[in-house]
Amino acid sequence: MRTAIRSIAVWICLFGATFAARAAVTQAKPDGFLLTIAAEIAAPPAAVYGALGQPGSWWSSGHTWSGDAKNLSLTLEPGACFCERWPGGGVEHARVVFVKKDEILRLNGALGPLQEIALTGILTFALKPTEKGSRLEVTYRASGDSSHGLDTVAPFVDKVLTEQIERLKKFIETGKAA
Repeated sequence: MRTAIRSIAVWICLFGATFAARAAVTQAKPDGFLLTIAAEIAAPPAAVYGALGQPGSWWSSGHTWSGDAKNLSLTLEPGACFCERWPGGGVEHARVVFVKKDEILRLNGALGPLQEIALTGILTFALKPTEKGSRLEVTYRASGDSSHGLDTVAPFVDKVLTEQIERLKKFIETGKAA
């Protein structure tokens, strides 16, 4: 557990940023947490939904195992893999479990260093149209063994996911994530 917490802390220290998306650790207990991130995006839900399937264009390379976000892939269909592949290796970050085109994308997986602590995580992207584009609400509900002190991990995971949503927003609105 300490290794996973240290890994997450290093992620934040090395790759931290300020965030415009509204984020919150909604619940945090030793055996699980719920994160909620909301962002207003100046694009219709179809554009946001489509961009979710291009993680190599907006996910931070600093939060990949290979060091290169271009190695990420995500097909927007049930059973698809949010995967990262590189010469000599690869990882399944999550599996698509629910799709409602232009409205909901749900994945099941323990992201990043959380994999090594046998955590179950459900990551949901929910879209609603607004006058100026879309409202994206992202939730990540994670649970596992209470000996891992997941309440202490939650703020770090929240910062990493918030960074990714900020990069997604920027990619959609400007064509560049960084």
